[in-house]
Amino acid sequence: MLNKYSQFSFAFAIIFFAELLAVTNNLSELRFVTKPLITISLMIFIYLTIKKKSRFTSKVKVGLFFSLLGDVLLMFSGHHQLYFMLGLSAFLIAHLFYIAAFYVDLRNKVENEKRYVLPIFIVFGFFCISYYYFLRPYLGSMNIPVLAYCFVITLMGITAALRYGKTNYKSFLWILLGAILFIISDATLAYNKFVERLDMGDFWVMTTYMLAQFLICMGTIERKYIKPN
Repeated sequence: MLNKYSQFSFAFAIIFFAELLAVTNNLSELRFVTKPLITISLMIFIYLTIKKKSRFTSKVKVGLFFSLLGDVLLMFSGHHQLYFMLGLSAFLIAHLFYIAAFYVDLRNKVENEKRYVLPIFIVFGFFCISYYYFLRPYLGSMNIPVLAYCFVITLMGITAALRYGKTNYKSFLWILLGAILFIISDATLAYNKFVERLDMGDFWVMTTYMLAQFLICMGTIERKYIKPN
C-alpha cells in the first residue's frame, strides 16, 4: 500500500505527524491547518486516483466531507456545547454515508459464508451495548445523542465486516480495519470527554482517527467489484 501510493503516503505522513505534534504541544493555531487537511487530502487523493464514477466512491467522498465538517466543528467544542453537538451530528451523517457505501457491496449477489454473519453482529453489538452502559452514568443530557451515535457507528462496523466475500479481500480488510479503528477512536473520545481526561487521550483519538480514515480511503481506491458466477 505505502509503496504503491508512495507520494501520497509520504504527504499524508507529514500531515499525520504535524497533527500529532500540534495535539501533544497544544498548538491550536497549527491544528486549524493540520486537522482539516486530514480529510481534504484524502478527498483530493480519491478524486485524482479513481477516474470511474461509482455509487460506492461517491458515498465515501460525501462521508469524508461530513467528517471534515465534524473535525472543524469539534475544534470549537471548548467554547460551547453546541459545537460538540453539531460535530457529533456531522460525524453521524458521515457514518451513515459510509454505511450506504458498504451496503452497495452487500447487495452484490455473489455467495459468501453465512456462518460469519451472526458472530459479526454479536461482537460489534456486544461492544456497543457494553460501552454505552459503561458511559451512561456520565452522559446526562447527552444520553440519547450518544446512544444514537453508538448505534450508527456499530452499524458502520457491521456493514464493513459483512463485505467479506462481496468484494476483493484487500479492500475488505483495509476498510474493516479502518472501521474498527474509527470505533476505537470514538470510544476513546467519549471516555476522554465524559468520564475523565486521559493524559494521552487526544493523541490516541487522533492517531486512531487518522489511520481509520486513511485505511477507508485506501480500501475504497483498491476496491474491485466481484461478479457473481
